[in-house]
Amino acid sequence: MLQTLFGRIQTRIAVLAVIGGLVTLVVTPFLSEGSYPATFSILAAVIVIGLGWEMVYHLLQQFRWEKDWPTPFALLNGLNEGALLWFLVRADLIPNAGGVTLWPFVIDFAAVWVSTWLWNNGPMRVPFVHWRFRGGRLI
Repeated sequence: MLQTLFGRIQTRIAVLAVIGGLVTLVVTPFLSEGSYPATFSILAAVIVIGLGWEMVYHLLQQFRWEKDWPTPFALLNGLNEGALLWFLVRADLIPNAGGVTLWPFVIDFAAVWVSTWLWNNGPMRVPFVHWRFRGGRLI
């Protein structure tokens, strides 16, 4: 199954909001700057900026024979997105995230990214059986 652009966008928003939100709720108290406004602002930025990344990924996929990424590439895309997000945090362009330092950011971002990647590649296929056959669309 190849996910369509619209399906990937729907999946990204839903999974980051639900799974990413739950992981953020759990991880935030353990961070040195354990501030819910900061971590949820970063999560919101991941969702919003991710919409732009999906456009870039879609364009790049058009040059591949199968028009899709191998699964490990999807995991490694977190490096690109994390680096851009860290730059935006340091430039103080994300509201409420100005005081976040590098390691709490890395821990929070990595926990959210890996958990959402694992969810998409495993358990999501059980409750959302038709998700796989509708190009990744949830609605």
